[in-house]
Amino acid sequence: MPGGRLTHQERQQIALGLADGLPYAEIARRLDRPTSTVTREVMRSGGPTAYRADLAHRATERRARRRGTAPSRRPESVAQSHGRDAEAVAEYEETLTTVLMASGLPKMTARVLTCLFTTDAGSLTASQLAQRLQVSPASISKAIAFLESQSLVRRERDERRRDRYIVDDELFYQATIASARSNDQLVETARQGVAVLGPHTPAATRLENIARFLDFISESITRAAEQAREVLHTKPGTTSHDSPRPGPGRE
Repeated sequence: MPGGRLTHQERQQIALGLADGLPYAEIARRLDRPTSTVTREVMRSGGPTAYRADLAHRATERRARRRGTAPSRRPESVAQSHGRDAEAVAEYEETLTTVLMASGLPKMTARVLTCLFTTDAGSLTASQLAQRLQVSPASISKAIAFLESQSLVRRERDERRRDRYIVDDELFYQATIASARSNDQLVETARQGVAVLGPHTPAATRLENIARFLDFISESITRAAEQAREVLHTKPGTTSHDSPRPGPGRE
């Protein structure tokens, strides 16, 4: 980490910045630190609403003491291809994991998804994930179950009949469509409430407006995802003008 570990005073500045509603990038700029440093610091210490400078500093000191007396369980170092800097890759993986956690994913789930995202093959077996992340197979199984439920990974059997977990070009399209469709049940239930509570009553009006809003959002997201689907298949170096336009059935 550039400049070494955060000091207690820097953590106090982070807490003040969060209290003032400043974005991570602005807090980092004032501290002359990378944005990823501030993001990781906040997310590993309770998140933006629960961050406390004193508690975060004491927790860091405890972690440092444990590292000095116990063997490390850092993720296994993986040989890097394409001339990549192993340290830079590890730093990026930690940053991506933190951002995924900030979006709502549990920590282990975010670590598994990061591992899959940053693998050139785009797929790993459960044993490979457990080995890379130095965690139990049960932890991997639980994370994968959540990712599958959100359409964020898919499962295939390889030639050795092992399950492989895959992220591919369609991942974000499928996840976006699944997210839009998840609103359908809420829309239907809200409209059932209109009949129960009585048309033209304030409560019924509120529920009908919620249903109309979510209906509109879901349709807009689905339409935009269909129109932008080809972007996921665009080769590096091509522009949006070079990408094929949506064909029949993707309008």
